[in-house]
Amino acid sequence: METICKGWFSDVNERMWPGQAISLQVDEVLFHEKSDYQDVMVMKTKSYGNVLALDGAIQATEKDEFAYQEMCTFLPLNSHPNPEKVLVIGGGDGGVVREVVKHPKVKRVVLCEIDQMVIDVCKKHMPSMAVGFSHPNLEVNVGDGFKYMQEHTNEFDVIITDSSDPENSEGPAPAACLFQAEYYKLIKNTLREGGIACSQGETIWYDLELISELKKACKEIFPVVDYAYVSIPTYIGGQIGFILNSLNKETNFRKPITRFTDEECEKMNLKYYYPEIHEAAFCLPRFARKALS
Repeated sequence: METICKGWFSDVNERMWPGQAISLQVDEVLFHEKSDYQDVMVMKTKSYGNVLALDGAIQATEKDEFAYQEMCTFLPLNSHPNPEKVLVIGGGDGGVVREVVKHPKVKRVVLCEIDQMVIDVCKKHMPSMAVGFSHPNLEVNVGDGFKYMQEHTNEFDVIITDSSDPENSEGPAPAACLFQAEYYKLIKNTLREGGIACSQGETIWYDLELISELKKACKEIFPVVDYAYVSIPTYIGGQIGFILNSLNKETNFRKPITRFTDEECEKMNLKYYYPEIHEAAFCLPRFARKALS
């Protein structure tokens, strides 16, 4: 996949964000191979440290990954009264798992990642993200998340889907199935009573129609559905969102049940998340609020 030209890597996707790209200056390509599922690359960059790209799309950088990982984790966990058992679908870089195991109420975490190469590469080249893989409360399942959930009904308090985009420049991507109503029905069956789910929800700047359709589909499945976002410079548009769903009709995602103190945030080494930014993440620009209402 030719994504580096004259020392610059460009994240190009003419299907999802036509006519534009994010470019990073590259010092060195540390790893580049094609797995059974996707093109996997890690680069050392001038300004963002080591960077993981899958199928030519930036997934995480050492400089800003914490913003996405923390919000993807604590928006759902702190909206659940007792998130003891958590399932993470995708997230082979280890970032979400690193955050989940910090939560004081979490007792067990299962990660389902289909691509062993992503796990191995991140352990070597993105160790600050992959540190969570060594936690004793973590079980790693390398395989199909769909199959795992079909075999584990009514089992998890929270399910987090840390996926890549549904399309790449060549057409539907491996993660396309994670943006379908059937996937959310499967999530519902895998959750315990009152369970909560959080999924990567794309950006309001380029994917508003997709987000709107997905939110409508989720409302047919879950009694409570909401959308929040996080600011992160190396995702297209500088922003990415989350679709949040709850089986508990009393859930109010905008008011966290668990509110970390400043001391707890420091102890957990949180760099982005705190209670006030949890609440603010649901305050959308008027154009997006109107489209998603």
